[in-house]
Amino acid sequence: MAKVAFLGLGVMGYPMAGHLKAKGHDVTVYNRNPSKAQAWVAQHGGVSSPTPADAAKGQEIVFCCVGNDDDLRAVTTAENGAFSGMEKGAVFVDHTTASANVARELEAAAKAAGFGFIDAPVSGGQAGAENGVLTVMCGGEAGTYAKVEPVIASFARMCKLMGPAGSGQLTKMVNQICIAGTVQGLSEGIHFAKRSGLDVEAMLEVISKGAAGSWQMDNRGKTMNIGKFDYGFAVDWMRKDLGIVLDEARRNGAQLPVTALVDQFYAEVQKLGGQRWDTSSLIARLEE
Repeated sequence: MAKVAFLGLGVMGYPMAGHLKAKGHDVTVYNRNPSKAQAWVAQHGGVSSPTPADAAKGQEIVFCCVGNDDDLRAVTTAENGAFSGMEKGAVFVDHTTASANVARELEAAAKAAGFGFIDAPVSGGQAGAENGVLTVMCGGEAGTYAKVEPVIASFARMCKLMGPAGSGQLTKMVNQICIAGTVQGLSEGIHFAKRSGLDVEAMLEVISKGAAGSWQMDNRGKTMNIGKFDYGFAVDWMRKDLGIVLDEARRNGAQLPVTALVDQFYAEVQKLGGQRWDTSSLIARLEE
């Protein structure tokens, strides 16, 4: 069992930290809003700390899951950030979906201070976090990764080292590219089926068993059909992620015409008031 800290107790971090405690790890938590940390301690045990630096002191592994690059810097290298409290030989594991550049920046800072860094964004959404079945894509050094993989297994069903620092974030970008195209295709398919007078549920049952089948179809097809979007991964978060993807594509020269188009479609969903709707709400703009 490891001594660990977890920074950021949002819809993902709260249950992830809970799985660490349930597996017997010694867990200290930090959250920007301390009442959330107090609620977590009341539910799971462990202790909370007032700053990331305090939370990181004496820990073998410090996990983090916050909002974006700026939030990540605020809890790592800013005043009272975790990096000022970490000990040599420890490892910082970042589960934030952020840029590859910030991953490389923080890995360099960690290495200079004598501890390790792994960028480890996740896929599986809130349900995956709550059920402990996330997919984790990692970037960093193999020896550092080996130290943390067994502990990450507390909340993951798949965890893999993809390459050097930033590779986890790049893999997560590919994940979001694929999701964006799949959800748009599924939205158009359901919309077409409705206009054609088909029984949509029967249609989904049939084609889900063939080459068109996908996780999105199995888990979101029926709810898209009835216009239910009040759960899952929010449109605002997806637009943040696609912004990171498109920024990286401008740097590396990748051509992403469908991803750029779907990003604009999500902007239309935001204008419909769907900022917090699930990403499957792409269909809503077709049915206006």
